[in-house]
Amino acid sequence: MDFWLFLHLVAMAFFVGGQLMLAAVVVPVVRTGSDPAAMKAVAQRFGIGSAIAIAVLIVSGMVMASHYNLWSTPEFHAKMGLFLAVLIALGLHIKFSGSHVLMAITFLLTLGVVWTGIALPA
Repeated sequence: MDFWLFLHLVAMAFFVGGQLMLAAVVVPVVRTGSDPAAMKAVAQRFGIGSAIAIAVLIVSGMVMASHYNLWSTPEFHAKMGLFLAVLIALGLHIKFSGSHVLMAITFLLTLGVVWTGIALPA
Protein backbone atom coordinates (compact mmCIF):
# COMPACT_ATOMS: atom_id res chain seq x y z
CA MET A 1 0.00 0.00 0.00
CA ASP A 2 3.00 2.30 0.45
CA PHE A 3 3.36 2.50 -3.34
CA TRP A 4 -0.19 3.86 -3.76
CA LEU A 5 0.23 6.32 -0.91
CA PHE A 6 3.51 7.50 -2.46
CA LEU A 7 1.84 8.03 -5.85
CA HIS A 8 -1.08 9.83 -4.20
CA LEU A 9 1.20 12.18 -2.26
CA VAL A 10 3.43 12.96 -5.27
CA ALA A 11 0.39 13.74 -7.44
CA MET A 12 -1.08 15.88 -4.67
CA ALA A 13 2.23 17.71 -4.22
CA PHE A 14 2.39 18.44 -7.97
CA PHE A 15 -1.19 19.69 -8.09
CA VAL A 16 -1.14 21.80 -4.91
CA GLY A 17 2.48 22.92 -5.27
CA GLY A 18 1.91 23.78 -8.89
CA GLN A 19 -1.02 25.99 -8.00
CA LEU A 20 1.10 27.78 -5.40
CA MET A 21 3.99 28.21 -7.83
CA LEU A 22 1.72 29.56 -10.56
CA ALA A 23 -0.08 32.01 -8.29
CA ALA A 24 2.93 33.25 -6.34
CA VAL A 25 5.71 33.19 -8.93
CA VAL A 26 4.81 32.45 -12.54
CA VAL A 27 1.71 34.61 -13.05
CA PRO A 28 3.23 37.79 -11.55
CA VAL A 29 6.46 37.41 -13.54
CA VAL A 30 4.87 36.45 -16.87
CA ARG A 31 2.18 39.14 -16.58
CA THR A 32 4.81 41.86 -16.11
CA GLY A 33 6.40 40.76 -19.38
CA SER A 34 2.98 41.23 -21.00
CA ASP A 35 3.38 38.23 -23.33
CA PRO A 36 -0.05 36.55 -23.35
CA ALA A 37 1.30 33.66 -25.44
CA ALA A 38 3.82 32.80 -22.72
CA MET A 39 1.14 32.76 -20.02
CA LYS A 40 -1.10 30.61 -22.21
CA ALA A 41 1.74 28.16 -22.83
CA VAL A 42 2.51 27.91 -19.10
CA ALA A 43 -1.17 27.38 -18.27
CA GLN A 44 -1.57 24.70 -20.93
CA ARG A 45 1.55 22.86 -19.79
CA PHE A 46 0.41 22.94 -16.16
CA GLY A 47 -3.06 21.85 -17.27
CA ILE A 48 -1.63 18.72 -18.87
CA GLY A 49 0.40 17.92 -15.76
CA SER A 50 -2.64 18.60 -13.58
CA ALA A 51 -4.82 16.26 -15.64
CA ILE A 52 -2.25 13.49 -15.19
CA ALA A 53 -1.98 14.25 -11.46
CA ILE A 54 -5.77 14.15 -11.07
CA ALA A 55 -5.94 10.80 -12.87
CA VAL A 56 -3.24 9.42 -10.53
CA LEU A 57 -5.10 10.86 -7.52
CA ILE A 58 -8.35 9.20 -8.57
CA VAL A 59 -6.81 5.78 -9.22
CA SER A 60 -4.57 5.74 -6.15
CA GLY A 61 -7.38 7.14 -3.99
CA MET A 62 -9.77 4.41 -5.12
CA VAL A 63 -7.22 1.70 -4.40
CA MET A 64 -6.51 3.09 -0.91
CA ALA A 65 -10.20 3.70 -0.14
CA SER A 66 -10.91 0.07 -0.96
CA HIS A 67 -7.93 -1.25 0.98
CA TYR A 68 -8.74 0.78 4.11
CA ASN A 69 -12.56 0.41 3.77
CA LEU A 70 -13.09 4.17 3.65
CA TRP A 71 -15.98 4.31 1.18
CA SER A 72 -18.62 4.72 3.89
CA THR A 73 -16.80 7.05 6.29
CA PRO A 74 -18.04 10.64 6.69
CA GLU A 75 -14.50 12.01 6.28
CA PHE A 76 -14.18 10.26 2.92
CA HIS A 77 -17.56 11.62 1.82
CA ALA A 78 -16.47 15.13 2.81
CA LYS A 79 -13.22 14.71 0.87
CA MET A 80 -15.07 13.46 -2.22
CA GLY A 81 -17.56 16.32 -2.00
CA LEU A 82 -14.72 18.84 -1.90
CA PHE A 83 -12.90 16.99 -4.70
CA LEU A 84 -16.02 17.19 -6.86
CA ALA A 85 -16.19 20.92 -6.10
CA VAL A 86 -12.52 21.23 -7.18
CA LEU A 87 -13.32 19.52 -10.49
CA ILE A 88 -16.28 21.86 -11.06
CA ALA A 89 -14.15 24.91 -10.19
CA LEU A 90 -11.43 23.67 -12.56
CA GLY A 91 -13.96 23.30 -15.35
CA LEU A 92 -15.21 26.83 -14.76
CA HIS A 93 -11.63 28.11 -14.56
CA ILE A 94 -10.87 26.53 -17.94
CA LYS A 95 -13.97 28.15 -19.42
CA PHE A 96 -13.29 31.54 -17.80
CA SER A 97 -9.49 31.41 -17.74
CA GLY A 98 -8.95 35.02 -16.75
CA SER A 99 -10.85 34.78 -13.47
CA HIS A 100 -8.64 35.24 -10.43
CA VAL A 101 -11.63 34.50 -8.22
CA LEU A 102 -12.04 31.03 -9.75
CA MET A 103 -8.31 30.44 -9.38
CA ALA A 104 -8.53 31.31 -5.68
CA ILE A 105 -11.66 29.21 -5.16
CA THR A 106 -10.01 26.22 -6.83
CA PHE A 107 -6.95 26.58 -4.62
CA LEU A 108 -8.97 26.93 -1.40
CA LEU A 109 -11.10 23.91 -2.29
CA THR A 110 -7.92 21.96 -3.04
CA LEU A 111 -6.58 22.83 0.41
CA GLY A 112 -9.89 21.59 1.83
CA VAL A 113 -9.39 18.26 0.07
CA VAL A 114 -5.91 17.98 1.54
CA TRP A 115 -7.20 18.87 5.02
CA THR A 116 -9.98 16.28 4.90
CA GLY A 117 -7.51 13.72 3.56
CA ILE A 118 -5.38 14.22 6.65
CA ALA A 119 -8.45 13.52 8.80
CA LEU A 120 -9.13 10.16 7.14
CA PRO A 121 -8.66 7.15 9.41
CA ALA A 122 -5.98 4.85 8.05
